[in-house]
Amino acid sequence: MIIVDTALAKRAADNNPIRVGMIGAGFQGKGIGLQIMTATPGMTLCAVANRHIESAIQVFGQAGLTPERCDTSSQIELAIARGQPVVTEDANALATAEGLDAIIEVTGSIEYAALAILSAITSGKHVIQMNAELDGTIGPILKRKADQAGVIYTFADGDQPGVQMNLYRFAQGIGLRPVLCGNIKGLHDPYRNPATQRAFAERWGQKPAMVASFADGTKISFEQAIVANGTGMRVARRGMLGPDFSRGDPNAPLIPIEQTVSSFAPYLNTSSTGLVDYVVGARPGPGVFVIGTLEDPRQRHYLELYKLGKGPYYCFYTPYHLCHFEVPTSVARAVLFNDAVLAPQGAPRVGVVAMAKKDLSEGERITEFGGFEVYGVAENMATICRDNLLPIGLAIDATLQHPVRKDAPLTMDDVRMPEGRLVDRLYSEQVRIYSGTTTLA
Repeated sequence: MIIVDTALAKRAADNNPIRVGMIGAGFQGKGIGLQIMTATPGMTLCAVANRHIESAIQVFGQAGLTPERCDTSSQIELAIARGQPVVTEDANALATAEGLDAIIEVTGSIEYAALAILSAITSGKHVIQMNAELDGTIGPILKRKADQAGVIYTFADGDQPGVQMNLYRFAQGIGLRPVLCGNIKGLHDPYRNPATQRAFAERWGQKPAMVASFADGTKISFEQAIVANGTGMRVARRGMLGPDFSRGDPNAPLIPIEQTVSSFAPYLNTSSTGLVDYVVGARPGPGVFVIGTLEDPRQRHYLELYKLGKGPYYCFYTPYHLCHFEVPTSVARAVLFNDAVLAPQGAPRVGVVAMAKKDLSEGERITEFGGFEVYGVAENMATICRDNLLPIGLAIDATLQHPVRKDAPLTMDDVRMPEGRLVDRLYSEQVRIYSGTTTLA
């Protein structure tokens, strides 16, 4: 991003790089590490934590570096002071170690990540993450705690929510009022599971359940929920509108994203907050788009001249999202400019609730996002609280207490949670703090 590159170049020239620790060394973690080590002057990847140490070692191995294994915060601190790359299996030790400016969290987990992020915040470190599942469940309370600690808590640029927020700020910055933030999908099938997605996952070196969470709508629901929480927007209905211009045919020709605006217009006319949503079967994918409106007839005349149409709605889009390539920029924005790419505004506006992917039986355990038991859909927080719906971010490892029919929403009373989880305590704290606000009422 313009200005960030100049600031990083100065840090490099001053031999004062931003010192980064990373938690998670999977598919995206390896990409982030590679980007920092090979393409980001003014920033140093000092340490990587991962539950399987070999993956953490491989992150540094991409750049020909041999890291030192450390087991405690004090050992990590000493190694960082010597300029020695570090790997550890203890994410909490890395999160609390001195000598780091920021932590990147890229695990895709819930409980494990919650503890590490909370430790980083209380230790005075900025947190940049790519964990929409965690952010869409307890992001508002984590942001509140970060504010109290005087650090930045933010989602990363490069992934679709962050790219949407950049576009939102651009449209707002030139005088339009953004009324919809949207995601462009190629496929949506709520019944996809690890078995159906295994071949695709193996081709790209990813986990089948994670790939299934993209296909079944869970991931996009979390992505749009955190955009809603960062903008004050809502969903038009449970699961969003999600117009499908492919009509279920993956080989159908894609239509330009501008031609999808009419599908949203009736809902935009009645929304006071703006909406988050998505489309299937449009181009350019896998990009994002923002619909904005403008009242001034003089400015609308200019926009028509500049080929954006007659209005009243104007469609802006970014044709790609480059995931790990842009994460270091997010770190620099936080550390150097105290600028969050995307963070909750306050009380949650939208959450993601668990829906039965099949008929569920008493005693079944919900295993993972994108698994065989449930899929996630976005819902307004007022409805989630009113109907006691089960956030899918809390559902993992929960056990069914009685049967639930396919496609029915699960409630908090339908499951028994594991005991002693931090995420449950943080979610309860979030509800308690923000209960009674207009967004939850």
